[in-house]
Amino acid sequence: MLKRMVQVFFVVIGGALGFIFMSEIISSLNVQLPAWLMNEYVGGGVGALLFFILSLWVADPIVRALSVVEETIIKAPITNVLFGTIGLMFGLIVAFLIGLPLGEIQIPVISQVVPIFMTIILGYYGFRIGSYKRDEIVALAGGFGKSGNKDRKKGDSREGLNETESERPSIPIKIFDTSVIIDGRISDVCRTRFLEGTIVIPKFVLDELQHIADSSDALKRNRGRRGLDILNQIQKESSVEVKIEDIDFEDVDAVDSKLVKLAQKTNGVVVTNDFNLNKVCDLQGVDVLNINDLANAVKPVVLPGEGMSVQVIKDGKEEGQGVGYLDDGTMIVIEDGRSYIGRQLDVIVTSVLQTSAGRMIFAKPKLLEKAQ
Repeated sequence: MLKRMVQVFFVVIGGALGFIFMSEIISSLNVQLPAWLMNEYVGGGVGALLFFILSLWVADPIVRALSVVEETIIKAPITNVLFGTIGLMFGLIVAFLIGLPLGEIQIPVISQVVPIFMTIILGYYGFRIGSYKRDEIVALAGGFGKSGNKDRKKGDSREGLNETESERPSIPIKIFDTSVIIDGRISDVCRTRFLEGTIVIPKFVLDELQHIADSSDALKRNRGRRGLDILNQIQKESSVEVKIEDIDFEDVDAVDSKLVKLAQKTNGVVVTNDFNLNKVCDLQGVDVLNINDLANAVKPVVLPGEGMSVQVIKDGKEEGQGVGYLDDGTMIVIEDGRSYIGRQLDVIVTSVLQTSAGRMIFAKPKLLEKAQ
């Protein structure tokens, strides 16, 4: 269908050009031809036929190019297309206003070529700025709306109360990354109402979860399906609002970078359990909530000098070390504990290392403490 439309367009253009210019072209050739060939309608038919033949070669490449453009527009969020169109209109208006004084200049290049160039450039940048700055435009429009509402509220007997409520800081949105959804603990956190505000799941995070769920690797496939189940559970059982935002940043490839950019544009908070993403957010000045930090914060406090009983599971990295684990998964590194592998051992805590990656306890056998 699209190919037929392109061919019809070529035929119409060819017919119009032949109707207008065919007689002039024949006259300039100084060739004696029958008078009927000088007729405008005959010229229109010849032009239409020539351009139809030309369309048989060029129609397919044009159709492929138009299909790529159509697919890009369909895949783009409707808000990007809408604001991009508005930006395009503003760009064309500015180009038209600039072209008016340029048209008065008696220099052909400036009066004819420069306006065309300005129209293309300003139209392009208008579309790009409108589509990529849509969130800031909406926020700016919202700010003007709020200021107008404040002006209308003047004279109200409860003016002080209204101003206090309007100035109350809003709760930032929480942006989930893929790892924290797959981890699953965030579902319990949402259920306990310790997490406030709107939860935002970007479309590119959902796409990554679906990609993992469709993986040929069984482990990855199970992790992806678990993440989708957890997300569905959060939507159904959580008391907080969950939104799936159809937003993407085509100029950014990595999902973590997209999360950081989205948080910067919306003043949101990234929720993750990825240690590296946590560091990147800190470097970029983005607020981040790490589930591992929360888990470590609610673990029972262990102080140096306290005793506990632990089963030594394996040897450690250093010579003579043994490694055990508490019920919550906390690793305990036991000095001179290698000889007790496979046995239950009473130990004394010597130090505790606490990081966003987890907590590690260092201890030594209680028997050695007594011997000393």
